[in-house]
Amino acid sequence: MTTHSHSDSTLFSQELNMLLSILKMKIGKNDLSAYRDCPNELNWDEFLQLARHHRVYPNLYAKLKQTEIAWIPPHVSKELQMYYQDNTFAMLHLSAEMANIAKVFAESDIRTIMLKGPILASDLYGDISLRTSGDLDVLVPMESVQRTEELLSCLGYVKDDEYKSILNDWKWRHHHVTYDHVQKGIKLEIHWRLGPGPAKEPAFEELWERRRISSIVSHPIYYLGSEDLFLFLAAHGARHGWSRLRWLLDIDQLARQKLDVSKLHDLLKKNRQQHIGAQALILAVKVLHTPLTVDLERLTSVKRADRLADDAYFYIRQKINLHTSPVPADVSRYHKRHLFALMTTWQKVLFILSFLYPYPEDAETLKLPAKLHVLYFPLRPLLWAWRKTRKNVVTQGEL
Repeated sequence: MTTHSHSDSTLFSQELNMLLSILKMKIGKNDLSAYRDCPNELNWDEFLQLARHHRVYPNLYAKLKQTEIAWIPPHVSKELQMYYQDNTFAMLHLSAEMANIAKVFAESDIRTIMLKGPILASDLYGDISLRTSGDLDVLVPMESVQRTEELLSCLGYVKDDEYKSILNDWKWRHHHVTYDHVQKGIKLEIHWRLGPGPAKEPAFEELWERRRISSIVSHPIYYLGSEDLFLFLAAHGARHGWSRLRWLLDIDQLARQKLDVSKLHDLLKKNRQQHIGAQALILAVKVLHTPLTVDLERLTSVKRADRLADDAYFYIRQKINLHTSPVPADVSRYHKRHLFALMTTWQKVLFILSFLYPYPEDAETLKLPAKLHVLYFPLRPLLWAWRKTRKNVVTQGEL
């Protein structure tokens, strides 16, 4: 069992502490005696806001329904029930589209690996209604991205975020593109990488060899192997500062499964993500009291992992939303520092060097024929300095 100390509850609000207490409860067991005598001291609207923000209301409702705690206000139970039911219908809707996408792509000889959505809920929780998902995430080989876009267009999907690119920098500066189906009300993300560069990660062929198959819908669905799934979820949660407890719940559930720890260790080491995996496990222990086997405990003995875990409290104790612009300036500054701290020394070097690679803005500053775009490499420092100078001149002119 793990020896990591649990989190200091004084770091969190009373409402967040209660939410965590419910999440840590075993089904049918009431561990909320500390709150029984002071329900009026709790801000129940804040509690519900936290449940929505962290996307954990299906788990809250399922556990509270089993315990039937009388002192929880009826309107709170009713709200959670409504959220739960809405999510169940949404996940059924996503499941049907997931089956359709998998079938259509297979018929077009496009290999797909489902990353999250209903497949993840079924694998980790045994019930698609116990996890929320706002979209479908599909990983395809790099060489299939163009055909995938054409196929989605035929299915009625429209690309949501058309980003600019130069010299194929989209292949490593980005890792997915989003599509919307207005009539179906479904958002779909097509991934060609698990995460953005310069992070090192398994190639698609490796992931495909280790894939698992699920039959939760009418058509076979392929998804990540358990150890690859841990690597993906840990990196995803770290990249977003663990700002939603739903991601930490996923780690908790995955850690309780039969992971091949030796294989996981080699996978994390090969992809230079040992500190990321350790951060995820340490946080799961501290925040959710996740029990670790001796083998999993060994994975947490990584330099700087404890500090990285402590850094995540900045996000957890606040309702920080990194997906909605504008992100507050102080949060943006903290997040940039945190992302840099997550990188290995070599990744930091690559990240800094990446600024020397041409940006689409360079082509807008000085238009050159496509065959001469290679000249943006030596010209980039001059073009960057020119834009910086022009920006300063404009700013001073406004004063």
